[in-house]
Amino acid sequence: MATDILFSILTRMKELHPASSFIESIYNHYCNRGGLSKKQLEGLLDKAQQTPQLLQSHIATIEAIIKKKHTRERTAPTLSAAAPPKDEILGQLLQDILSRYPQHKRVLFIQSKYSKNEAVSVSETEEIKKFHKLLVK
Repeated sequence: MATDILFSILTRMKELHPASSFIESIYNHYCNRGGLSKKQLEGLLDKAQQTPQLLQSHIATIEAIIKKKHTRERTAPTLSAAAPPKDEILGQLLQDILSRYPQHKRVLFIQSKYSKNEAVSVSETEEIKKFHKLLVK
């Protein structure tokens, strides 16, 4: 029957640090799930290195287990497509309306979408054209 070295290390750490909530948490996690993540093992290693009563062979065992674990690497951000060119006519219509009616809420809303390079729908564009006919001309 093989001995569980990590369990014996956790048991020893629990004896040496009875008030440590971190050690208690890792111990319970190991007992319930049967393993620890790489981050948890790194935390355990930091705590073990600060404990002079722990054998160096136990610290080396934790280091070996950490090196054996896979490191997840984030993928590099992908290049996004270039933003579609702004509709200059729509921008001019918005400016014309807002020059006469600077508090027009709907036009201000569409202006904010336009300035943030968000998609302005066809119905919103038609609405602006209608407002321009009614209010400016």
